[in-house]
Amino acid sequence: MANNTILLCMGTRPEIIKMAPVYYALKQDGLEPLLLHTGQHEDMADPMYKFFKILPDYSLPLQRTSDALHHLSAMLLEKLGAAFEAVKPGAVLVHGDTASAAMAALAAFYQHIRVGHVEAGLRSHSRYNPFPEEKNRELIGRLADWHFAPTGNARQNLLNENIEDERIHMVGNTIVDAVRLATTSPDLLDNPDELSGSQLRGLRHVLPGRRLVFLTAHRRENLGRPLMSISTTVRQLLLADEDLVIVWPVHSNPRIRATVDEVFTDLPDEIAERIFLTKPLNYSTTLQLLRQSWLVLTDSGGIQEEAACLQVPVLVLRETTERPELVASGGGRLIGTEGAAIVGAVDELRGNDRAYAAMRNAPNPFGDGFAAERIKDILIRSMNDS
Repeated sequence: MANNTILLCMGTRPEIIKMAPVYYALKQDGLEPLLLHTGQHEDMADPMYKFFKILPDYSLPLQRTSDALHHLSAMLLEKLGAAFEAVKPGAVLVHGDTASAAMAALAAFYQHIRVGHVEAGLRSHSRYNPFPEEKNRELIGRLADWHFAPTGNARQNLLNENIEDERIHMVGNTIVDAVRLATTSPDLLDNPDELSGSQLRGLRHVLPGRRLVFLTAHRRENLGRPLMSISTTVRQLLLADEDLVIVWPVHSNPRIRATVDEVFTDLPDEIAERIFLTKPLNYSTTLQLLRQSWLVLTDSGGIQEEAACLQVPVLVLRETTERPELVASGGGRLIGTEGAAIVGAVDELRGNDRAYAAMRNAPNPFGDGFAAERIKDILIRSMNDS
């Protein structure tokens, strides 16, 4: 093996969660994994690195002066190219669909460095939904040498785009690995519990006898009117039903926080005590809350997958999905962001025990928790043969 250094590029909370099992797997068998943090969402990324007990070997100094996508992409491409020239890895691994993943794949291609795409092949088949993630995924698909597809549907999407069959490896989704690690590894189980902390103070008091709903909303296409619709509908649900308790870890994007704060000001005390608008939570706390939840409302792909691992029904707050497997399995429903659709779906599940039980008992379509081991084995074989 001429160069056994594999550089894992990640920067967002979901990327860190889903790449951590890959890092651990690669460390076991003679490969040399290094971590490059791409610099976004420091307040959300740092707790994830600490939770999984991994520290970046390199971090990009992103000094953003604009939130424009072209500004971020240009800066990432330049900084990543310089990092790759310095490290000279044998391969680069990227995850998913962020701008940092797309620019890392492009920078690696420019330097003739092989690229592995973890969670390859997801497609909504809608140009601007999600935006810009759909085109980021397609771009990485044209550049990657190894396509690590999480499901048969993702594999078929790649075949439909004329990706060579021998480059596609259906391995499962590493989110299942991450949930397994986080709920069984003694090293990770000693992370501090936030359920008694200031952000969730009072939850244990109000929750007994009520239904917990875990909510997240952050996608770019949901900013503005869709997020306002989600927020006002959640307020309506709380006012209409004293049986519901909502935990909403609000994304650090100031536009999201401003919208949420605007809607949930001046709530009566008896209502306010049943909604917890927190900062992003650590991973163990997130999983604990998901496990206790009656229902999940989310536009997050990662939360959908984690809920499926824990067999919690999901209402997907989007118009399209690149995870049709969850809907096909019966564990999720695609309902959009309009208030009437959200209220109707919640009311149906509250009033129809059979429909709720069917969602609760749906099989997990995302794998068995050993995707990272398969990725490691494929990389070892491929790099030894080169």
